[in-house]
Amino acid sequence: MTADLVSIAGVDAPTRLLIGGHWSAGRRGVLPVINPATEEPIAEVADASPDDALDAVTAAYDALPGWAATPPRERGQCLRRAFELMTERTEQIARLMVLENGKALADARGEAAYAAEFFRWYAEEAVRNEGSLSIAPSGANRIMVQHQPVGVSVLITPWNFPAAMATRKIGPALAAGCTVVLKPAKETPLTALAVAAILAEAGVPAGVVNVLPTSRPGPLTEAMLADPRVRKLSFTGSTEVGRMLLRTAADTVTNCSMELGGNAPFLVFEDADIDAAVSGAFVAKMRNGGEACTAANRFYVHESVAAEFSAKLAKRLAAVRVGPGLEDGVELGPLVNADTRDKVAGLVDTVAGDGGRVILGGHAPDRPGYFYEPTVLDDVPADAGILSQEIFGPVAPIVRFADQSEAIALANGTEYGLVSYLYSADLRRSLRVAEALESGMVGINRGVVSDPAAPFGGVKQSGLGREGGHDGLLEFTETKYIAVDW
Repeated sequence: MTADLVSIAGVDAPTRLLIGGHWSAGRRGVLPVINPATEEPIAEVADASPDDALDAVTAAYDALPGWAATPPRERGQCLRRAFELMTERTEQIARLMVLENGKALADARGEAAYAAEFFRWYAEEAVRNEGSLSIAPSGANRIMVQHQPVGVSVLITPWNFPAAMATRKIGPALAAGCTVVLKPAKETPLTALAVAAILAEAGVPAGVVNVLPTSRPGPLTEAMLADPRVRKLSFTGSTEVGRMLLRTAADTVTNCSMELGGNAPFLVFEDADIDAAVSGAFVAKMRNGGEACTAANRFYVHESVAAEFSAKLAKRLAAVRVGPGLEDGVELGPLVNADTRDKVAGLVDTVAGDGGRVILGGHAPDRPGYFYEPTVLDDVPADAGILSQEIFGPVAPIVRFADQSEAIALANGTEYGLVSYLYSADLRRSLRVAEALESGMVGINRGVVSDPAAPFGGVKQSGLGREGGHDGLLEFTETKYIAVDW
């Protein structure tokens, strides 16, 4: 069966489910894909049902023995070829993401390149799944340790990074010898299907990668997690949904990795290079339009430099061009849907009542599309409601602090712990503060921390496990100990 390609702005993308190497229309009609810049549909894709999901689990389970037995070098070569194909098609993939996600083209190009890098990294990691051998302390036997593929893996990815979140999970799973069923977000299925088509072209055997867009993710995911053949769940999304999935996975004691919500603090100390801090803040806040779990969400600035920082940040954000992501010079596209835009607007509206003030933006422009203006909020009280939630939009609330201990306490005063950012000219203090911050990642004098070679993940209610680096490979393995004596 054909992939039923749809051509959108010169980009061809599959529109059917991928199950067992075949493009299937599925059992439950189609779901529309909406362009957030126009609020108009751009395509329809097959809408998977729970029965389709179980078919995909069967396909992945049947393909598992052969893929797990494939030499690591051959698995790595498939991933390397996928990297090369994605790199050749960076522009097409980027444009596809703009059309279904809304992000600016520059952001989409960056994501497409970043997404491809996960295939290159795990092409190399596939041959580095190393075990160990030691002598038991008693001398009675040897301790041999192997890392074997965990098995059929369900991968659930969000809409904000539709290419990178897919490759960050698929890459290590395939490198480890696992087969996968990918459920992309209903807002951005086209990118996931395009990535799957690239993997098939790169030589990944039928059934190793299956993709299921769906308008009803709950029943579909529950059906897969209830199947004992599924042994791994890797989820990226909100903490609220992550909690529900953990409860469901508990019934079959399924191995879980969770990359959940964030509430990233951005600390600016009195000795910081303010121009550098503003540049870093712009990247940490505005990358992907603020729709990122790593986005700077709360800006804590020393009272002696807060006025300078807020003025310069507002000036930089005021220069941002807002519009459809494919237009030349656009730095900020629309938010992904009306609910997200309305949530951002509602959070900003609470700030005045909490005692803060809007010094830039604060409105949704009167135009089609789910746009929201770049916004800076100053003099925000430390207990304002906006600081306790993940904004997921181009809004920067600024809070003043008096000393280092207060800054650390404010930064840690959240249930989340994904990433933190800090700016200071004193490296010793920076490292002390980094150690004290309750987050899985810290950027010192940097507005970006993500790297395919680094372990990505959080603490507290920001998740379980790590993606990227060698840790990401191990997430898709089970450790086996063999006692042997020769």
